[in-house]
Amino acid sequence: MTIPPAFRVATVIAVLFSVTAAVRPAGADVLVFAAASTTSAIGEIASLYEDEAGEDVRTAFAATSALTRQIEAGAPADVFVSANVAWMNHLAREDGIEPGSRRSLLGNRLVLIAPRDRTLDVEIGPGFPLAPSLNGGRLAIADPDHVPAGMYARAALESLGVWASISDRTAPTAHVRGALALVERGEATAGIVYATDAAISSRVRVAGVFPPDSHPAIVYEAAIVAGRSRGEVTRFFEFLGSEAAAQVFARHGFSPLR
Repeated sequence: MTIPPAFRVATVIAVLFSVTAAVRPAGADVLVFAAASTTSAIGEIASLYEDEAGEDVRTAFAATSALTRQIEAGAPADVFVSANVAWMNHLAREDGIEPGSRRSLLGNRLVLIAPRDRTLDVEIGPGFPLAPSLNGGRLAIADPDHVPAGMYARAALESLGVWASISDRTAPTAHVRGALALVERGEATAGIVYATDAAISSRVRVAGVFPPDSHPAIVYEAAIVAGRSRGEVTRFFEFLGSEAAAQVFARHGFSPLR
């Protein structure tokens, strides 16, 4: 999975406006930039760490691609959690992370979802009838050119031989939670999101699970941003890989990689 050389205009706009923490929040000891799909879990972990360590942790969530560009542009993030190895590779090549700090943190699954009140059940496999199942509607996915969830989705559909039949019926969003929202509101007939995103919503249901070998392994990585390895940052980063954090991630449906 490679990183495209340039963003489309819409994606640039998403980069500029999707991350609210362009300036370090007053009083923050640690600022974490993390993939949108980790919002619930890392928000809980940050609160748990604050209670235990007495240090303030602020978080900013957006598409991994947007966060990477923000860090490259000088945003004051201390810790970065990426939903895609390729984007972390990109940042590493640009000397954007502390050498030796990078670690594999989590795994996830890719699922097909539909609004809870709509019938859509398919057996996902080579040549499965996704286009007819849409019945003229749209398939919500994160931007497949830049956002990890969308990149995984396209890779899966291409490997199963159905991407060409639905590529003009997609509704791309700036991040995976945006795809989830379109399906929740019934504005898309179906969507492809992470299993953890589907699990947090009572308004969608899982219509099928993609075979793990239909796309690159979904691995979330974490690293300390270059020049940010001071004491409080290192302490939180270690906590992120602790047993206590692993229990939170598991409760939210992730597979901790330890």
